[in-house]
Amino acid sequence: MRTELEPVSTPDMDPGGTDGASGPLGAIRGALLGRETLVRAIGSGRRRGADAPAYHRVELRYVDLKAGRHLQVMEFDERQSHTRNAPAGSAEAEAVIDELLRAPYGNWHVETTAETLRMRCTKKGKLLLHREQESREQWTDHDRTKQRLLDPAAPFLVELGISDHHGRVKPSRQSKYKQIEEFCKLLAPALDEAVAAGRIATGRPLQVVDLGCGNAYLTLAAYHLLTAAGHDVRMTGIDHNPAARARNTQRVAALGWQDHLRFVDATIAEAQLEVRPDVVLALHACDTATDDALARAVGWEAPLVLAAPCCHHDIQKQLKSVVPPAPYGALTRYGIVRERLADMLTDSLRAALLRQVGYRVEVVQFVDSEHTPRNLLLRAARTGATAGPEIRAEYEELVTAWQVTPRLATLIQHPDRKAVS
Repeated sequence: MRTELEPVSTPDMDPGGTDGASGPLGAIRGALLGRETLVRAIGSGRRRGADAPAYHRVELRYVDLKAGRHLQVMEFDERQSHTRNAPAGSAEAEAVIDELLRAPYGNWHVETTAETLRMRCTKKGKLLLHREQESREQWTDHDRTKQRLLDPAAPFLVELGISDHHGRVKPSRQSKYKQIEEFCKLLAPALDEAVAAGRIATGRPLQVVDLGCGNAYLTLAAYHLLTAAGHDVRMTGIDHNPAARARNTQRVAALGWQDHLRFVDATIAEAQLEVRPDVVLALHACDTATDDALARAVGWEAPLVLAAPCCHHDIQKQLKSVVPPAPYGALTRYGIVRERLADMLTDSLRAALLRQVGYRVEVVQFVDSEHTPRNLLLRAARTGATAGPEIRAEYEELVTAWQVTPRLATLIQHPDRKAVS
């Protein structure tokens, strides 16, 4: 059952005052104060026209410590989390909650033992609240926060050969395990935010596609993570390697996931989906295959896209015949420097193009370079916002100065041109 409260146009009001007591902020505040009922709460995003919050995401729950039950607040920046605790029911805890509700977060996703509340701030500054009855258990074990996001004993990790049959990560696969877990840490909050903002609908299966899935390590990880989080997932892995498809299909059958996870033998450009995807993944697709995947995501108007590029040959080749803009000749004189410049230029242009077609884009490092040198990830959320002239001008100045033509630009501007996978 879902109900919607009347919107109010005072997003900066005092959440603890009388004005907010019965409105959306008051409902969220009441849920956060529920020491016996709050399961988890997430604040994310930014209200339109406001400065960015000090942290890009905040999570709240209650934990049982030696000194009694406390409200635990975990605040995340791009590199790490910061934790603070306040005694449950205390004036300090109320002050912390009011402080967070005054912060310019654009979305709140709150889970209690009886319902889910999703509040978002519209472009016009109105607060909309959706409530959906859902039953779940509260957990307050403090040690749980110290556990890994992915249990090493998860059957899919054993099936992939990353963990042994005792549920321990193999020494030789520690880097692969770390890579998978860090990817999941970026996927989970991005999906929560998209759902809280209303960009991904609830009450129906979550549609996910992995373009160029290869050995499907991250395909299986994403399916496991999202299913464990309570989503009814329908996942499709796309790859043109028949041997990989057969191997992946066998693994899925061994895990009993074959009803909701399938693999299709197709190129990224030619892949056909029965339903528009909510989430598009493209992880370590080589060179312009990443551009092909991003172009498909744009064509589908996918609400959420996560792409970790692999090698970057296209722009690098173009730079070899370019007279660099002054005074940047030294950046293309040496091969290794030119290669790294091409990497940065390629991903910067991809992000700029996605911004032009209605996506909010983050470029983040999702795992330390000691685990893989290809450790940047483009995380794009489709907001539908119209790109301002300054965004287009910035992009045009960049491609004109460096005399390059990004493959993604060609695909987006001329979608009839088939991508090569």
